[in-house]
Amino acid sequence: MVLNGVSILLVEDDPVFRQIVATFLSGRGADVAQASDGEQGLSVFKQQRFDIVLADLSMPKLGGLDMLKEMTKLEPLIPSIVISGNNVMADVVEALRIGASDYLVKPVSDLFIIEQAIRQALHKILGDEPIQAEIDALSRQELSDNLALLEQSVEAAKQVQQQLFPASNISYPVAKVDYSLFKDSDISSYFIDSTMVGNDHLIMYMAHLYPEDNRAAFACVLLRSFVNQKLKNYRSGQSKTIIEPFNMLSYLNDRLVNSGLDITVDIIYISIELTKYRAAIAQAGRGLRCYLRNDQGLSPLALSDSLQLGLLDWGKPSIQFRTILPQEQLCIATSEPIHKQNLLDNKFKGLVYDPHIPAGGFMQLSLPIEHSQAHC
Repeated sequence: MVLNGVSILLVEDDPVFRQIVATFLSGRGADVAQASDGEQGLSVFKQQRFDIVLADLSMPKLGGLDMLKEMTKLEPLIPSIVISGNNVMADVVEALRIGASDYLVKPVSDLFIIEQAIRQALHKILGDEPIQAEIDALSRQELSDNLALLEQSVEAAKQVQQQLFPASNISYPVAKVDYSLFKDSDISSYFIDSTMVGNDHLIMYMAHLYPEDNRAAFACVLLRSFVNQKLKNYRSGQSKTIIEPFNMLSYLNDRLVNSGLDITVDIIYISIELTKYRAAIAQAGRGLRCYLRNDQGLSPLALSDSLQLGLLDWGKPSIQFRTILPQEQLCIATSEPIHKQNLLDNKFKGLVYDPHIPAGGFMQLSLPIEHSQAHC
């Protein structure tokens, strides 16, 4: 049996659907424990070790997302798959933010889709590398289904982006990221993200997504989910790709091409080794620029143009390594003069709708005062 020995916690408040799924998975060799709501699911989770959690999102007493947040506190690396029956894209965004491995949309037309999602999440355990093409085909269908929803609804796409973008100032224990992105329509075709990777690294990136329509909102979700997967791999000790910009952009290009969606991306991706204040910078496309900022203004880094991500014949990114000196900030920005002036004026506003300012913007990384003192 393909799921022999896999221990699954299935949390679903619909007794009929729960039993159908449990019977199917048991028939495929899995050991399935059932719970009818989030509170019961959390209680069962505390009593037994599971390989994976399969959870509905809309449940009484304790919702699926809140339940998974509590489970992640107990077992940070536990893979999970969520099932959503309504408000699909909003739920997907939140699920990705708390680290879900995958999501499925009700009604699930084929129970083998659930099996494939489980196999994908656990392929290191199950040795499922040969079936990757089959999994990718299923993933492309799921992505296409949700893309169709976003294409039909500006409001849905707008809500997705509002959940993805952080506040204008993001403070980490050893660094700070500030940004402004201007949009001149409901949807922003620009996206920023940053996160700590362990105690010694921080990654940040800015992307310009094409086409510049509702699809850009979905592309943000897609990009964030790909990065989150490598973040989870790093935390579990499986891969260091997330702190290797060259390999990270190669991975992102491969995922975008295999998604089957016609999405291309300009991106600058930076990994900072915080113990040495050394930055590794990779660029794909030509629409963004990286700068070192000091008292004299902005000094552009000499990164040559390369092809956008999402192209089958993509080659390799441009790479540069720099040590960030005292009193320097590392910035990514679009080329519009008004954007660079706003950056120099420290006008960090987060995501802003302003039809009078061209779409685009900037983000800035500042290191702690101790960094300057250490070099004195």
